[in-house]
Amino acid sequence: MSKQEELLNILKKKKIITEGQINEAENNAGSLGLNVEEFLIKRSMIDPEIIMESKAEVYGMNYQNFHDKQINEEALEVISSEVAENYRVVCFEKSGDKIRIGLTDPDNLKALEAIDFLAKKEGLQVEYSLISESSFDKVYKQYRDLKKEVGAALETKAREEKYKGKKEEDGDQFEEIIKSAPVSKIVSVIIRHAVEGGASDIHIEPLRNECRVRYRIDGILHTSLILPKNVLSAIVARIKVLSNLKLDETRIPQDGRVRSIVNKKAIDFRISILPLVGEEKVVMRILDTSKGAPKLEELGYKGRSLEVINRSIKRTNGMFLVTGPTGSGKSTTLFSILDILNKEGVNISTLEDPVEYFIKGINQSQVRPEIGFSFANGLRSILRQDPDIIMVGEIRDNETAELAIHSSLTGHLVLATLHTNNAIGAVPRLLDMKVEPFLLGSTLNTVAAQRLARQICPNCRKKEKMPDNVLDDIANELENMPKSITAGLMKEFKNVRNITYYKGEGCPRCGNLGYKGRIAIVETFEISDKIKEIIMNENKILQIKDVKSSQDFITMKQDGIIKVIQGLTTMEEVLRVIQD
Repeated sequence: MSKQEELLNILKKKKIITEGQINEAENNAGSLGLNVEEFLIKRSMIDPEIIMESKAEVYGMNYQNFHDKQINEEALEVISSEVAENYRVVCFEKSGDKIRIGLTDPDNLKALEAIDFLAKKEGLQVEYSLISESSFDKVYKQYRDLKKEVGAALETKAREEKYKGKKEEDGDQFEEIIKSAPVSKIVSVIIRHAVEGGASDIHIEPLRNECRVRYRIDGILHTSLILPKNVLSAIVARIKVLSNLKLDETRIPQDGRVRSIVNKKAIDFRISILPLVGEEKVVMRILDTSKGAPKLEELGYKGRSLEVINRSIKRTNGMFLVTGPTGSGKSTTLFSILDILNKEGVNISTLEDPVEYFIKGINQSQVRPEIGFSFANGLRSILRQDPDIIMVGEIRDNETAELAIHSSLTGHLVLATLHTNNAIGAVPRLLDMKVEPFLLGSTLNTVAAQRLARQICPNCRKKEKMPDNVLDDIANELENMPKSITAGLMKEFKNVRNITYYKGEGCPRCGNLGYKGRIAIVETFEISDKIKEIIMNENKILQIKDVKSSQDFITMKQDGIIKVIQGLTTMEEVLRVIQD
């Protein structure tokens, strides 16, 4: 019996995975270039820590989890950062002449040989343990502390400037700073820590006497670094060089794009430079195009909202809209749907700004308004490409709206995003764009609206006592939900005080925030015959009561409350993201 078969048997005996999940993994892993273990982790069928703990049993080794531990620096320095990264091993304990080593791959003979050679040379005894990749990454970050790395680069820069020994002309000095290694190091360190920390944006901005670096993680900005004011211009200049922007232009905004290799992965960055009073501010949007689109269930679509979407995308024509403000995950939702629709016999074309995910088998185009390749012009061209399904990144103007409507009328399924506060707001928004009411009523199939709420960290989740006024609000919303939805939610939904509520206490895994990751809170409605009549009647305005009377509709707030009851997020977070 192979080691993999032994591992799967242990997992099955412990009832961690089922026979059906094993069969699914064995049948599909190879086509994705994964082994069974990697497939189970990628599809979230099993926690990586659980699989590693069981794997340790198979190999007769100890198992270690470092997510909540800090490794002593003396132990860490036994192995250099280069060796640790190359072989994915760390030393986590040193006592006298004994060292304990964490391995991510027990079959990596080269790693074992390297450690044994080092131990023999230093007269050390080795004990091996198995650790997960995420545990390794957590420990490896100790080699590369953000403040230490940037501090070292600043010291090097200061020494270089002192060594010059004479004042240079401003222009020459500016060019030197741009090319200097310390500034390049500072920029690369800032970028790498943002990617490793799961940030979506990097903000580099001037303050009165200093400049700060902030990362947006799970939708919230956090200050990560304070730098001397005198390095800001050099950092901005370095970013301009990387993104091919004009160095001497500081009066008008500039936009660019750069691709960088971070931890052996190609990451795209969308650069925006804005002139302020006497300074410039940089915002870098991080676009990890190597990520695959997540499943709708992983995003937070469950129950009725998932049923509505699954019904809608089975249609061969019409329009499906996702609405919400910038940063609410609209494009991610559309790509999750495209991933479902992506079949051999279907031609899918997209227009995006920018391309955020690459999906094999889909024809993806990035609009470039500066050269006349707009959403409207691109949509005209796509219609000549014999598409079955069209995805329009955003309906921004009357022309794009009209073309999208006509595309859905001529036998195409059109997926698009729109900026509105809620799902119902999509109808008046399109009518404001001069779309004819009778065309809109004929083509619009489904509208979804969403926000992204932070999820409670599962590692530090604890019970929370909810204030009475909040409990009253929850009770009122539950009372107004369709009975078909609340019936399956809980036995006595009127007595909200019997429900156990949770919040995150804060731990090292979530950066002591109490939240880790985000989940969509959504509202969806289908265009029923009754709603179609209201849209086509120019003397009527579509209202929420019309939608509620035609289907089992729940608002975003109500969907958020369901997720609070399920222990996925907090009421505080739901109220924060639904505020208009």
